[in-house]
Amino acid sequence: MKIIRTKDYEEMSRKAANLISAQILLKPDCVLGLATGSTPIGIYDQLVEWYKKGDLDFSTVKTVNLDEYKGLTRDNEQSYYYFMHHHLFDRVNIDEENTHVPNGKVENGDEECLRYEALIESMGGVDLQLLGLGRNGHIGFNEPAADFPKITHCVDLTESTIEANKRFFASADEVPRQAYTMGIGTIMKADKILVVANGEDKADAVAAMVQGKINPEVPASILQLHNNVILVADEAALSKLK
Repeated sequence: MKIIRTKDYEEMSRKAANLISAQILLKPDCVLGLATGSTPIGIYDQLVEWYKKGDLDFSTVKTVNLDEYKGLTRDNEQSYYYFMHHHLFDRVNIDEENTHVPNGKVENGDEECLRYEALIESMGGVDLQLLGLGRNGHIGFNEPAADFPKITHCVDLTESTIEANKRFFASADEVPRQAYTMGIGTIMKADKILVVANGEDKADAVAAMVQGKINPEVPASILQLHNNVILVADEAALSKLK
């Protein structure tokens, strides 16, 4: 795992965006695996800035998102479909038909998971997968568990994840209790994986991911087995590495 140390969130965002833009320039019709949450927002803002300057072209880029809350409509401001359009898709020249997010309103979880997994395979897999890192070591919505889930699945969110996400809702009661997410096996099939983390509250998770035992109780620890992972993190997030 390659580690790029940055002094703050702004530098983390810029360096991570630079890696994504390099992927687009190298392969204009690449498949990007995208993440949501507060951490990637600066990355998307930087990509939009470079697009507006004429340095990036998204016209043939394809995207698949990691996850989506189950039960939220796509026009709900807390849905990840809405998030991606607000922060990236509506601000660049990407073809909406080339953007893909799990459908949170599909009640048949097994059906939606199989559809999404087949979709990713039909696109030839992911060239570069962007990941944030949860405080408990989760990636996507793959929570600490007894084993590593292989494919896209519907997951019950832990109380710690609900607590972390409640700031985006009026109250914790409004946070969905389930989500669709790519499985660990799906994530590990990506050619390249880019992990971003910032802040002291992510330091324990970063240390466990990079130097801890490979353990499904820390889902991100599986990334130690991937041969092309880059972690871009600020000094605070890296502060507990030995």
